[in-house]
Amino acid sequence: MKVLVTCFDPFGGESVNPASLVVNDLPDKIGEADIIKLEIPTVFYKSIEKVRKAIDEIKPDFVLSIGEAGGRSRISVERVGINVDDARIPDNEKQAPVDTPVVLNGKTAYFATLPIKDMVRTINANNIPSEISNTAGTYVCNHVMYGVLQYIDENNLNIKAGFIHIPFVLEQVINKPNMPSMSKETLTLGIEFAIKAFVDPEFSVKSGKVESNTH
Repeated sequence: MKVLVTCFDPFGGESVNPASLVVNDLPDKIGEADIIKLEIPTVFYKSIEKVRKAIDEIKPDFVLSIGEAGGRSRISVERVGINVDDARIPDNEKQAPVDTPVVLNGKTAYFATLPIKDMVRTINANNIPSEISNTAGTYVCNHVMYGVLQYIDENNLNIKAGFIHIPFVLEQVINKPNMPSMSKETLTLGIEFAIKAFVDPEFSVKSGKVESNTH
């Protein structure tokens, strides 16, 4: 069993991206699953192309993408990716699409195919704040979530996929008063529990066995 876990490089003037820090700290194996880590650029289109190439080469069973969401206070497991790019700030190659489809003539949206409620329940049961989010935004994170799910659907691949947003790490908020953050160690544990929830459905958490419920 193989899980492709992607993360982004720093963007928006930040010196680090917590997603990259967390993914790099994940173990190489979780349960029976091999964890393959991939950093992708915070760049429209190039980001999706890099993940698509990795999917073709690695042929994973699962794809989980991780991104930064500064201002959020919980690990946010995303429900849906939408077919819209509408950049609040330019990406790392100065692109800033407005009201542009991720995929021309593509479906309006794709739901995550990972068991998002199981993931949230498992993270919370281990005393790490988590929630389901109903918006992945319209920046490169949503771009990748939609693009990956669209590629899987278009090619009829037997792969489950989804996206998680995480808060800033502590070092990013030193000069940002009242900004939510979590330690890198806590975030890494949270992502590990999220992965356990879908690679091992029988994984036992403090509140009991998780129940299957994707949406």
